[in-house]
Amino acid sequence: MSDRKDMELIAELVPPGSRVLDLGCGNGELLGHLRDVRQCTGYGIEIDDANVLACTQRGVNVIQLNLEEGLALFEDQSFDVVLQLDTLQHLRNTEKMLRETARVGRIGIVSFPNFAHWPNRLHVIGGRMPVTKVLPYQWYNTPNIRVGTYADFEVLARKDGLHILDSFGIQGGRVVRTWPNLRAGVAVFKFERERMGA
Repeated sequence: MSDRKDMELIAELVPPGSRVLDLGCGNGELLGHLRDVRQCTGYGIEIDDANVLACTQRGVNVIQLNLEEGLALFEDQSFDVVLQLDTLQHLRNTEKMLRETARVGRIGIVSFPNFAHWPNRLHVIGGRMPVTKVLPYQWYNTPNIRVGTYADFEVLARKDGLHILDSFGIQGGRVVRTWPNLRAGVAVFKFERERMGA
């Protein structure tokens, strides 16, 4: 999470007092915020040494782990909320990690750059890959393995038996609920596993 206002909007989706697992927690800023403002507890998962150190200095519980290896060390439903913010596009096993998010948490929350945002579309129409605040890298040095859209995630969620509880876009620090696939640079989804017989 790079933008503080975006982080706060997503934090509002986490019920106060939740036990949280933050996948790709970065420097622990969001977990620290959830602890201090929403009285949440939990852990971050992070691979980068500098970020692990930053989490520790912030007093955030962190486990150094490569998400590509999965979440086998956690039982089903061990957390109230599993966050996967700005990480899906960096993973080779995106779909598997989405299923793991739904398995380990009662609720999953994901966010990712929405490639269908209108400025991105204009870049592509002009024959170039977009470089924006949300997608700040050139095509040849981006850490993103894949790009996706708000609409793509809705299809994937249905395919994988996930029930979307809430969804919106974020643009300029504001929630976008009207045409988020076109009007928002960031897509946000809150979901749970489909209940049998529902």
